[in-house]
Amino acid sequence: MTEEESEKNYRSTLPGPLGVVDTWISKAEAVILAMGVILMAINTVANVVSRFVLGESLHFAEEVNRILIVMITFAGIGYAARHGRHIRMSAFYDALPTGARRWLMIFIALFTAIVMFTLCYYSIGYISTVQSRGRVLPSLSIPVWIIYLWVPVGFAVTGIQYLLTAFKNLTSRDVYLSTHVVDGYKDTETEV
Repeated sequence: MTEEESEKNYRSTLPGPLGVVDTWISKAEAVILAMGVILMAINTVANVVSRFVLGESLHFAEEVNRILIVMITFAGIGYAARHGRHIRMSAFYDALPTGARRWLMIFIALFTAIVMFTLCYYSIGYISTVQSRGRVLPSLSIPVWIIYLWVPVGFAVTGIQYLLTAFKNLTSRDVYLSTHVVDGYKDTETEV
């Protein structure tokens, strides 16, 4: 099964309501990321065509892409956490025995969740400040604070994902980078 098929048929391995939440968030992330990338591509191509055919760019294209970049970025951090794809420095970690790695992963996941929830809290304060200033996007006339609503959502989803990872490691004998990615290295070299 390819990674794309695996994501399409994603079912959480977590028990009960945690599994339902994990699966639902996974589906929502997939739709948001796919739609965001497709819309960005359509918007960019339409802008290029408009520039060459009409001799003038679409006045709203840059603002739409700005909205989509924020959305894709902050939906993507949760997606990366779900698939164990965040960058990590693991020299010390890799040298530990399995039990110690599992406890260190629990600590890392819990600490990262706390950081994500803290950033979520501060991003809500930032949005409140931007809202109080009344700024709007020049072409679309959308209040600027609305495009930043993705920031606390992304941080909250990522924090939830790291809490689920900590829970998975607490209830498993293996070491998990996320709720369904077991720690380890794949040998990607092939002889020709």
